[in-house]
Formats: sequence, structure tokens, C-alpha cells
Amino acid sequence: PSPICFFCQDSRKLMAKWMGDGNINPLLAKDKDVIIIGGGDTGCDCIATSLRQGAKSITTFEILPEPPVSRGRDNPWPQYPRVFKLDYGHEEVKLKFGKDPRQFSILSKEFLDDGNGNVSGIRTVMVKWTKDDTGRWIMDEVPNSEKVYKCDLVLLAMGFLGPERYIANDLDLTLDPRSNYETASSKYSTSVPKVFAAGDCRRGQSLVVWAIAEGRQAAREVDAFLLGSTTLPGPGGVITTLISQKG
Repeated sequence: PSPICFFCQDSRKLMAKWMGDGNINPLLAKDKDVIIIGGGDTGCDCIATSLRQGAKSITTFEILPEPPVSRGRDNPWPQYPRVFKLDYGHEEVKLKFGKDPRQFSILSKEFLDDGNGNVSGIRTVMVKWTKDDTGRWIMDEVPNSEKVYKCDLVLLAMGFLGPERYIANDLDLTLDPRSNYETASSKYSTSVPKVFAAGDCRRGQSLVVWAIAEGRQAAREVDAFLLGSTTLPGPGGVITTLISQKG
């Protein structure tokens, strides 16, 4: 299942316990071999939630290679440091089971069935990343590296591949190279007049604080579009003077 489904059912379980409702039977990781596909923040939350629910074992698949312990020469300051990190979920699992749950450079090839419609394992293969002549990263499977991991529960936390396409298709919105709704630089208006975008659908996967900030700035831009000017807060604080749509 998706992490959203998993987290929602976990929340329902906690609410049911608090309200004394014993009729809710949510999806649980208790006594299960759990595999989480994806190594980002959502994957880490899946790790911690599975651990709290009493999972028998927890493994995380990350298709990218293990990051270095220190910055590489191609990752200087002030770029975001691409280095090995131990987040809270990884640390908790390491304390309980004695090892980091992450498996790097691994590709899931096939979900295995127990014969009754339930997942029983994942067939995997190791991958190797190299650069071609243009500097583009290329992924190749490593020969004879296939392995089957046993599991009773698989959580998909593989990241953001762009917003739902039906809105873009219905409105004929232009998309950027990352499949997000394209807007002008530092603006929130899309390729279609009177249609504005903010948050993950415009900038790609990010944090909720960015969604809040962009939502406010998009509202400011809409206000200026409708009224010709706006006094809504701008970037960095409250704007006390009128800001025209052209400003």
C-alpha cells in the first residue's frame, strides 16, 4: 500500500483506541517482515511507524548508491550536502535490530505471491551507476546479483513523479521537464490565463512550509490579478504599500 494509506489507518487505530472503538481493524506492521521501497523522508516515517507497531523486521530499498560520508568534489558548499545521514527512523531500527535497515543500489524486479493473493517476497537485483560521455547518470543491473527478500508487507514510498495529470490534460497546462505545472520564474501563473499553481505541483516534492509560503504568494498574485494591486504579505514580511500587478 501507499504510505498515505498506511499512516491514515495507523491514525485511525490510535483514534479508535482513544475513543474506545474496537471495531476498526487497520493495516498493521505488527509481527510482519516489512519492506519499504524508497529512501526519503516518507520512507523514514514508514520505518518509524512500522517499528512502533511491532514489525518483526524492517528493510528499506534505495535505488541510488550509498552516499559518501563527506562532501564530494562535485558537491561543494553552498549546495545541499549529498552525504550519508542517519535519520531518526534508521537510528531507532539500528538500536533495536543491530543494523541499518537500508539496502542501497537495489532494484525491485517482481513481487512474489504466496498463492493466496498475499505478498510473500520481492525479487531484486543490484544496480551500478556510471556516467556516460555527456555526464548523464546511467543505471545498469549487476549480473548474477539477484536476490529474494521475504516480506509480508510492502510500503511504496518512491517519491513524487509530478502532480495528477488529469488537471493538466483537462486545462491543457504546459508542464516543465520534471512534469510539474510550468510557471514563469518567481511567478505562480501557469500557461493558461487565470490558472495559478503553488506548492508541490509547481516546484516538485518539497516540505509543507514551502507549500504554505507558496500558497500565500500565489494568493497575493491572484489578488493583484483581480484587483490590479495588492497589500497582501509579500516575500519576507508584510507589505504596507500597494503593489500593482506589474510590480
